[in-house]
Amino acid sequence: MKISVIIPTYKPQLYLRDCLNSIISQTFPKKDYEVIIVLNGCDEPYKSKITHFISENMSDINVNFIHTTLKGVSNARNIALENCRGEYIAFIDDDDYVSSQYLELLYLKASENTIPLCYPLSFKDGTKNYTPYMITRDYDKNVKCGKCNFKKARKFFSGPVYKLIPRQVIGGRRFDSRFSNGEDSLFMFLISDKFQYVDFTSKEAVYYRRIRENSAVTIKRPRFSICINELKRMIIYTKIFFSNPFKYSFNFYITRMLGAMRTMIS
Repeated sequence: MKISVIIPTYKPQLYLRDCLNSIISQTFPKKDYEVIIVLNGCDEPYKSKITHFISENMSDINVNFIHTTLKGVSNARNIALENCRGEYIAFIDDDDYVSSQYLELLYLKASENTIPLCYPLSFKDGTKNYTPYMITRDYDKNVKCGKCNFKKARKFFSGPVYKLIPRQVIGGRRFDSRFSNGEDSLFMFLISDKFQYVDFTSKEAVYYRRIRENSAVTIKRPRFSICINELKRMIIYTKIFFSNPFKYSFNFYITRMLGAMRTMIS
């Protein structure tokens, strides 16, 4: 198996169909990728609806549908990682979707020490008005460089989406389920000692990021809770860096620390 597509989901709405339909329409050979859907922290009617959609629309695709009572996107992703078979991992959030050439074009750029990056666009829920945003500008700035040091595109590494990650880079390391915010950035820093380069696909490999008003990203949290969370993250970043300071990038470590501090004061 060449690629494992990991989709965590919690109380999914119709947007999950958009996500799964975009996976169904991939130009990448269906025999070469699998889809692991992890429904976490909830049961019916979501479990039955997903099972029905899979049986009706994904019979020719390798699908592993897992249900767990454990809550949290980190737990869901970790369960998927324990069950994946692909050489490379593609994380996709359940309310987002990708272009039909997404997997094919990412795979063409992938290698053991290189993370291929796609062209990201965003759109507001309920519309099809695709617009560039911060990470899109990072793509536009660096795409002409071709293969380059991953630190040039560090904005792409705030989370696991937009890219194809070699499974051997991840190894036995997992998302830190103690965090409900910022765990994606922690995970990407944790595995950053195992790769050096990024390479950019053409603009035909698109990751469409849905902006929802009630998503975990947009829900406001109490300032005290934010500060405690970011302080804990800074401690974990520091422990990771000093566990192997010759492998981890000091500049990348500093940017993660500054990012946590900006979150506290913004």
